[in-house]
Amino acid sequence: MFPETEVVFHTEDEIIQRVYDAAEEKCLLNLKRFGNDTVLVEGGGYEKIWLETQPMGGGMYALRNMEAALNNCLLFMRYQREDGRLPGSIQYSGGRIEPQFNKYQGFCFPFPALNLYYLLGKNRDYLAQLKETLIRFDSCLWRTRHITGDGLLSSFCVYDTGEDLAVRYGDAPCWWEEDRPPEGYELVPMASMDVTGWSIASRLALAEICRIRQDPEAETWEAKAQAAAAALKKGLWNERRGALFDRGCKGNTIDILCHNTLRCMYWGAVSQDMADRFVREHLLNPDEFWTPFPLPSVAANDPAFRNAPENNWSGQPEGLTYQRAILALERYGYDRIVTVLGEKLIQAVYRGGLRFTQQFDPFTGKPSLVHAVTHQPVKEGSEEPVQDAYGPTMLACLEYIAHRYGIHPHLGNVWFSLGSGKPYEYEAVFYDHRYGIRSSGRRAQIRIDGKAVGTWDCGIRIITDGEGRILRILPVESGVNLA
Repeated sequence: MFPETEVVFHTEDEIIQRVYDAAEEKCLLNLKRFGNDTVLVEGGGYEKIWLETQPMGGGMYALRNMEAALNNCLLFMRYQREDGRLPGSIQYSGGRIEPQFNKYQGFCFPFPALNLYYLLGKNRDYLAQLKETLIRFDSCLWRTRHITGDGLLSSFCVYDTGEDLAVRYGDAPCWWEEDRPPEGYELVPMASMDVTGWSIASRLALAEICRIRQDPEAETWEAKAQAAAAALKKGLWNERRGALFDRGCKGNTIDILCHNTLRCMYWGAVSQDMADRFVREHLLNPDEFWTPFPLPSVAANDPAFRNAPENNWSGQPEGLTYQRAILALERYGYDRIVTVLGEKLIQAVYRGGLRFTQQFDPFTGKPSLVHAVTHQPVKEGSEEPVQDAYGPTMLACLEYIAHRYGIHPHLGNVWFSLGSGKPYEYEAVFYDHRYGIRSSGRRAQIRIDGKAVGTWDCGIRIITDGEGRILRILPVESGVNLA
């Protein structure tokens, strides 16, 4: 029914191997049955599939379980409302699948959904369904969330963008079930970089789908994406400060430096110049986002920063941010930063006893221990059940390994990442081929279906088409001085 897939990884680096094996083992705990469908839930005490995490999470897990990867997208598509709105989350309770429309809960959907088209053997029916889903979703956004009249889309509640307990949302409601804007709050409806970014991501994906299908609307969707990106820059980009800032319902800039410009990089919503400035001036600033354990949700020197261990998007680095950062940074050529982030995450998980938590202390790198169900802080050594097997953190570890020492399917191409260090072997099966890397840690050989393609010094990535033709070679290690 599904194309053959497989991943095998062995390394002489004990730390990396132990983190890899623990993530592989604990990910199995998050495979659940929603009726007749196998899905990969978020885990770590979260038993639903969420629009902000699980299409992306399923995509990262596809080579291990294609059925779950597909269902993590298809269930959202299947339960899309007639008006085009996608459920923010879906739960299985009492023998019933229950789509929930009381928030959007982010939108990490278009890229992993499109990537699945190639992993499914270029299934044209699936691609047609995805196109229709994105068209209807984009139309719904502009019909219900374009209330400012300036090309910006609005967030109505905290859970729209998945920023639980975020100080920057002020008195906004946690969820909002209506499509009409909330009234009487100090900041919402908020002109949102995130919500506007969802439309840009949808339109970019639609343009690519049209190119694949040779549909005539490709240029139209590309133009629509660029128009929304121009509105985002005009309305929310601060040229002096080099970052995006949301705007409150009274027209006031919400003057809190949050990591969400990085999210917009995930959606491809900003220009290269904008991305360069945010990375150079903020992401790599040790006083802001490049803390000893990087990527706090809010700049560490911002008055709104809170080093709170519970699920709180006002401070501590989140496993979900590490998961999103891979595509966000690689889109704009920052592959070497991805390498460093992967090292830091794997080391933090290892030092924390191979426990995969939702958050980490940005100054010590220690996993933040919370109750497995209530997600309230608990002390080390507590007899209470402590959160573990949080999906975004586990999948981020596996993905960072694949992007440093392994093989990654990317929109029909194959990325071979030849990391330096200790000897390792990595094999992956997809696209009807068995791809392999055999590395001494200094030199690595690439193989396809058992035949050698070539041998290179480590520290680079070889980007090929599915048949092994080399398209590009780029560094992923050399020149990094970010630790």
